[in-house]
Amino acid sequence: MAPSPGDADADADARPLPPACQEATSRTHTHSQTPTTTRLPATVAKLFPIPNPEATAAPRARAEASLQRSSSLSRFTATPVTRRVKMGGGHRGVGFSLRLCFLPLLLLLLDLGFGNGGRCVAQKLPEQEVEALKGIARKLNKTDWDFSVDPCIGSGTWANSIGFIVSNVTCDCSFQNHTNCHIISLQLMRLNLSGVLPEEVVNLTYLRHLDLSRNFIQGPIPASWASLQVFNLSLQGNRISGTLPKELASMPMLKSLQLEANQFEGPIPPELGNIISLERFFISANNITGELPSTFSRLTNMTDFRIDGNNISGRIPSFIKNWQRLNRIDMQGTLMSGPIPSEIALLRNLTELRVTDLSGPSMNFPPLQNAQYLTEVVLRNCSIHGKLPAYLGQMQYLKVLDLSFNKFSGQIPAEFGGMVALQFLYLTDNMLTGDLPAWMLKNKASNKVNMDVSYNDFTGNPPTECQQANVNMVSSFSVTNDSSLRPCLRKNLPCMGKPQYSSLFINCGGRSVVIDGNVYEDDSSQIGTSTFVLSDDKRWAYSSTGDFVGNENADYIARNTSRLTLAHPELYTEARLSPLSLKYYGLCMENGEYLVNLHFAEIMFTDDHTYSSNGKRVFEVLIQGAKVLKDFNIEDVTGGVNRAISMNFTTNITTNTLEIHFYWGGKGTTAIPYRGVYGPLISAISVTQVHRNHHGISTGVFITIIAASCLVIVLLLVAFYIKVFRKKNRKGTGRQLFYHGRNTNTSELQARAQYFFCLKEIESATKHFDPESKIGYSSRWYCSCCQETVLEIKPRES
Repeated sequence: MAPSPGDADADADARPLPPACQEATSRTHTHSQTPTTTRLPATVAKLFPIPNPEATAAPRARAEASLQRSSSLSRFTATPVTRRVKMGGGHRGVGFSLRLCFLPLLLLLLDLGFGNGGRCVAQKLPEQEVEALKGIARKLNKTDWDFSVDPCIGSGTWANSIGFIVSNVTCDCSFQNHTNCHIISLQLMRLNLSGVLPEEVVNLTYLRHLDLSRNFIQGPIPASWASLQVFNLSLQGNRISGTLPKELASMPMLKSLQLEANQFEGPIPPELGNIISLERFFISANNITGELPSTFSRLTNMTDFRIDGNNISGRIPSFIKNWQRLNRIDMQGTLMSGPIPSEIALLRNLTELRVTDLSGPSMNFPPLQNAQYLTEVVLRNCSIHGKLPAYLGQMQYLKVLDLSFNKFSGQIPAEFGGMVALQFLYLTDNMLTGDLPAWMLKNKASNKVNMDVSYNDFTGNPPTECQQANVNMVSSFSVTNDSSLRPCLRKNLPCMGKPQYSSLFINCGGRSVVIDGNVYEDDSSQIGTSTFVLSDDKRWAYSSTGDFVGNENADYIARNTSRLTLAHPELYTEARLSPLSLKYYGLCMENGEYLVNLHFAEIMFTDDHTYSSNGKRVFEVLIQGAKVLKDFNIEDVTGGVNRAISMNFTTNITTNTLEIHFYWGGKGTTAIPYRGVYGPLISAISVTQVHRNHHGISTGVFITIIAASCLVIVLLLVAFYIKVFRKKNRKGTGRQLFYHGRNTNTSELQARAQYFFCLKEIESATKHFDPESKIGYSSRWYCSCCQETVLEIKPRES
């Protein structure tokens, strides 16, 4: 879905110029999408004053006009400025008639002397700046600039804006009594320019605003740029690499530094803490490492601080208390640890706070009661415990409250029902108890208030449905065997009937298709903000949570409009998206071992030399609660976009329910090709059974039974062995039995009293009854080694 002119994309790209630059721009001739009006010289304006509607407008109308003017300046397009001159008293009509007589002559003079867009023909852009533009064009492969005309003409190729595609050169022609011009703003946005950052920019010595965002520019930032006297520097959405140059600290007037969505790496130079004028610092979606420099405590003018998706580590510093003017903090998906410092209570001007996925021990909710102008609070997966602060319900401007994936307990405060501005409330995956609030169950779809309280431990006031209006309550109750509750309200979504399914096929985000004889079921539901959807045959479902930051109207289904040259493209033409959390369930499945195939293809970015190829999607996948993919990037694994891959995993189902969880941890780009493009993307799911646990016995119980059976068999064998050999020992009156065939002599036999002897031992001892070994002179043998027992050896009768 392409951005609309009114979406939040503009908040990072088009900001009002600083006051000094606004003043200069008001004296400038620039191109506007609306029909332009030539600015009259002061002498003509005095003779022919044009009524100024703002002079007689009501205060509210003047405020609206001021906002419209600010909006125009934020696009860096100036409208003609005229002055209303107070006329004389009673002869006003006569004077005007006399001046009207000179109108044809003055118009002729105007055409001759003040043509060329309202600028005197004597005005001229210095050759140094013209050559600088030529060098910039060469380095950026920009071929449409027409150097046969004056770059300050304010039209043509020098001032061209179509929607968010901007190619503007803005000049200030007030120098030397309006005889000289200088370039004060250069905007080349979304033009897919390639090449490297041009060093020639430093020759535009009057440049105050430089915006090269969303192109395909590569290479490092030139160290020579340290001499730039710019207020605003925006390079976001390119492929600029290397480390953040410490030379940027030499820009004494820099107010806004936007380097989001590039390939910068290494630590933040502590020298950047010397840019005392810095107000906006964007480095999200890079590869920045290390901790926040302590020198940043000096940045007391900071208003907007965004470091999402970097490998920045360490604790959130307490020096943020020095940023008294701060409006917005974005610290999502870093390696930072908690707790959030209590000094945040001093930031009374905060309007947006986003801190997620903190490591470290559990912490209390940070003190935010002084920030009465908060509109968005996102403190997700930060190990926050305790009760929900009731004072949040008294914040009249609070629109988004996301406290999901924490450890909150207790009841939802009744004060939450009084949040008049609330649009999104996410309390999913906590340990909240008590009754579901009645005010929440009375929510109507027409209110457009989205709430998600799934995966909690409520006990009372159960609803009749798992999805009621825009409230998702799946698995929100602590019990599993209460027949008065619908199965989808209970923990783990238990199967109430006989488990009967051993396979599952879903075409995520698309229509039903048949692939290799398997029917991939329809999953084309458009909703996903706080949603539980059960399939028509009740064999699977999904639960989706979250809204896309910067583009609340974004679709939850991605669609590829290009032709896919891969096997089974019908599985990858559409895909389901999620800005936060997406869970798929296989319901009433037979217990056993399964093969889970997850089908992916990146279809929202491009594989060319445009800024749409600069996007990076990163998310995590869990199956049955175990993380199987961490920091997963589809494009990195497949080697490009529009390429399919099937990731295979084995898992065990023990409670007749399969859970596949896709989660966004704050990493990757969020504004390429436009704001709100990020989070998990899944094209299709296929699940097949590998081994069945018979009679519905869980795998764990089955293994326990097998082990116990083996143990019983071993014990029986041991008992049998002991019984048999004890019986033999009893026959010999406790005497030991020597090995069969042992060679034994008479003396040894004599020494072995109280022993049993076999015939072969006796034969060996008597040397096969040799007469010399005969004892005595009778036919009877005397065995002294057998306690003087006389043994009679008789030959066997034939």
